[in-house]
Amino acid sequence: MSFRFSKTRAAFLLVLGLGLLTLVGVSSPPVHAATLPSGFAETLITDSLTRPTAMALAPDGRIFVAELDGTVRVIKNNALLPTPFVSISVDRRGEHGLLGITLDPNFSTNGFVYLYYTVPPTTTNQDRVQRFTADGDVAAPNSATTIFELDPLNQTDFRHDGGAIHFGTDNKLYIATGDNTNAANAQSLNSLHGKILRINADGSIPTDNPFYQSATGNHRAIWALGLRNPYTFAIQPGTNQIFINDVGENLYEEINRGSAGANYGWNFCEGPCTPANPNYRDPIFYYDHQNPYTTSSGCSLAGGAFYNPAVSTFPAAYVGDYFFADWCSGWIRKLEPSDASVTLFATGIPSPIDLVVAPDGALYYLYYGAEYGNQPGGVYKIEYSSTAATATLTLTPTQMATRTATRTATRTATRTNTAVTAPTHAPTRTNTRANTPTRTLTRANTPTRTNTRVNTPARTNTRVNTPTRTMTRTNTPTRTNTRVKTATATRTATRTPSPTFTPDGVWKFCAWSGQTCKFNGTHRVRFGIPGKYVIKTLTGGTLCSAQVFGDPAPGVRKTCHFE
Repeated sequence: MSFRFSKTRAAFLLVLGLGLLTLVGVSSPPVHAATLPSGFAETLITDSLTRPTAMALAPDGRIFVAELDGTVRVIKNNALLPTPFVSISVDRRGEHGLLGITLDPNFSTNGFVYLYYTVPPTTTNQDRVQRFTADGDVAAPNSATTIFELDPLNQTDFRHDGGAIHFGTDNKLYIATGDNTNAANAQSLNSLHGKILRINADGSIPTDNPFYQSATGNHRAIWALGLRNPYTFAIQPGTNQIFINDVGENLYEEINRGSAGANYGWNFCEGPCTPANPNYRDPIFYYDHQNPYTTSSGCSLAGGAFYNPAVSTFPAAYVGDYFFADWCSGWIRKLEPSDASVTLFATGIPSPIDLVVAPDGALYYLYYGAEYGNQPGGVYKIEYSSTAATATLTLTPTQMATRTATRTATRTATRTNTAVTAPTHAPTRTNTRANTPTRTLTRANTPTRTNTRVNTPARTNTRVNTPTRTMTRTNTPTRTNTRVKTATATRTATRTPSPTFTPDGVWKFCAWSGQTCKFNGTHRVRFGIPGKYVIKTLTGGTLCSAQVFGDPAPGVRKTCHFE
């Protein structure tokens, strides 16, 4: 069981707020103002969703949004339709509910919509993938078809369901499942929990799955294992490259590169394994849980999308990058897959929970709303429009795949990158990658553009772009941009303490060994956050957990401190 409830989606799923289900268009005033890079602007699509969890874009521009309580809403022509697509009965205990949605690759002809949700309990219950057929903007009557049933769920702890579902470029359906708060599940081929599953669209299991011969029954659907709670993941168009966002426990959030048969190490490793273990695959990027949360820390990875639209309207440097968000910190960042470098993109978003890139090049983000659910969620659209430089790049899926592969293959590197804070029980992890010192970017553009970047350490990258792009810009014919950034960060391998809270004296972070608080003697301990915590007196070695403290308030971030 995980002590840090803030490390799971309990922080945003155990809430009681209600949203007003009304018809809202893009003319509605924004309920918040995200901070975006120069040239980018956001437009509010709707702010009237109730506990939204995931969204999917249809080829005709409609947006299908899943809501936790079992309702699927449709946004059409930038307006939230008053009639739901479908409403189903779900188990709403803990993190259970309607968690995932995706559309069939042939949606335009077959109208298939797939949902991942928790079946209402009888004696036992489980998560299920079910398919509905669209009839216009609603589901056709009696069209519900069960595609795949997962293993029975824990009946005393209702967390770690995972929930994301997406079709790959191989037309297989990929399903992310959490460990159901039993870490041993993640390492077992006799459990579907803590995995990425891969099935055919009709629910049958592909015979080329990596464990098809060694597992039995539905467990032959296992494609990758060793995950804690992969709430979201994304598949890159044209390549089938998969990035898996695994929500961590006490230390790190992870972005893992999906690979058939891979084991990501939970619960033996959180973040990179220290010391290195060849049996487990380390994340390509991870960040820690520094509290208060910053633009480089957080507590819950939620949302991911590759920027590979059919028509690219963002600056060319964004093509192939991976956008991801953190629910607690309210930011969106972007990752360059070839070298795992990360750049801040947006801040000030109330609980972002899903990201989708549209074919027209816009980035949509779904936000859950206020932390305790007393404000509805919604959808925003981010677009790029700069008077200083405009460019349109149209690529086919094959060209997108070629461009991404070329960018990766033609980069050489020499840089030493000290990872973020390592667990206190392990030595500092140092990753060495090959980069070259000066970066010269040559493009077949008009006008000529030379970019010189001075980095520490410096690096040289030559990009070969295929196909040749034609870009029209309203710039002066020649310009030189110089950017200075620091590429090496060294951090001490000690856990950053949580902040001191007041009143009630000076409260310090509770040291951990597994899930046991280490006390020198008898201490007053509080569980929760200011205004919403409970206090108990514990003696040395007492387990600091929900069993001891209970749940002081739905949706509260749980953090153990002692005086």
